[in-house]
Amino acid sequence: MQYQWILFDADETLFHFDAFAGLKFMFSRFDVDFTQADFELYQTVNKPLWVDYQDGLITAAQLQTDRFTAWGDKIGVSAQKLNSEFLKAMGEICTLLPGAKALIDSLLGKVKLGIITNGFTALQTVRLEKTGLLDAFEQVVISEEVGIAKPDVGIFEHALMRMNNPERSKVLMVGDNPHSDILGGLNAGVDTCWLNSAELPSPYGITPHYVVKSLHELELLLTH
Repeated sequence: MQYQWILFDADETLFHFDAFAGLKFMFSRFDVDFTQADFELYQTVNKPLWVDYQDGLITAAQLQTDRFTAWGDKIGVSAQKLNSEFLKAMGEICTLLPGAKALIDSLLGKVKLGIITNGFTALQTVRLEKTGLLDAFEQVVISEEVGIAKPDVGIFEHALMRMNNPERSKVLMVGDNPHSDILGGLNAGVDTCWLNSAELPSPYGITPHYVVKSLHELELLLTH
């Protein structure tokens, strides 16, 4: 294998991230029937906050509280409490994407594995433990802890330093988001693989080294 390290994004690359299911589950604990319309309204707040976070305009803490401020005011629960319960719910319902376990199993012992995620600390270890992957990854780099989010090259530089600065042509970054994962990886000088299950066109100016439609396709690419 030409790579010494393979780095993965977490949400929608290894783990299925069903925010609506998680929110519905979480709000049920507060006797709230969270509907699809509620979710769409939530996303009008949540999505711009994620853009601001990835652009370095707000902190992880601001994102996590601001997205629940209106709901907290509405039902008389602090935004911090709602965020904590949401992350707990997402940990409880988490599942791996199809092919994730087989892919990781096929790579163990052949290459070093890591994760670089803009997801939050409270969720990562829980999910890795629940899915039996905790010991598979030598490095788990979380933007909330580093203080820099993908696609900022700084989080990749931090990860590479923790990896003892391998030759960058020997590192592959795999992710589903062409802007945060692929552009970030390209700017850091590592090879990139876009998990493009929806078969979307590549955004202008972003050209990954590889494009796959599934993790099974990635396994074939890397192991054959």
